[in-house]
Amino acid sequence: MSKKIPFDATQEVRDTCLCLHVQRAARALAKRFDDALRPAGLTNGQFSLLMALNRPQPPSIAPVATLLAMDRTTLTAALKPLERDGMVRIEIDPDDRRSRLLVLTDAGHLALARALPIWRATHADVEAGLPDQDADRLRASLRALA
Repeated sequence: MSKKIPFDATQEVRDTCLCLHVQRAARALAKRFDDALRPAGLTNGQFSLLMALNRPQPPSIAPVATLLAMDRTTLTAALKPLERDGMVRIEIDPDDRRSRLLVLTDAGHLALARALPIWRATHADVEAGLPDQDADRLRASLRALA
């Protein structure tokens, strides 16, 4: 037989669980940015991925996966639609033929150019809506959790 957990335990978790609150906030922010970026033809995840590739030199998979807190398999799956749409090209690293470089194409740069002003406006609205408008403190707290 199982022991039933009292409802006040459910309320305790609902009211105090950092994981739950971060997940809820992440889902709400993801939806807000997905909605905002839809006219640019990108999701918030695709925007973040393309932005992670916007570097002076094309990165390999590992540093991008680390930056985005993804495993390599998930990153590879996320790259497929961007590659199919011509925004990303995956090339063999000439210095290490076992490694792959993630190249942001002209179409990828164009997509970012369309999306960046939308992201900036949406981001400013999100920050303006924070209590005490202390986005730097929130970012520091989230980095500490990561």
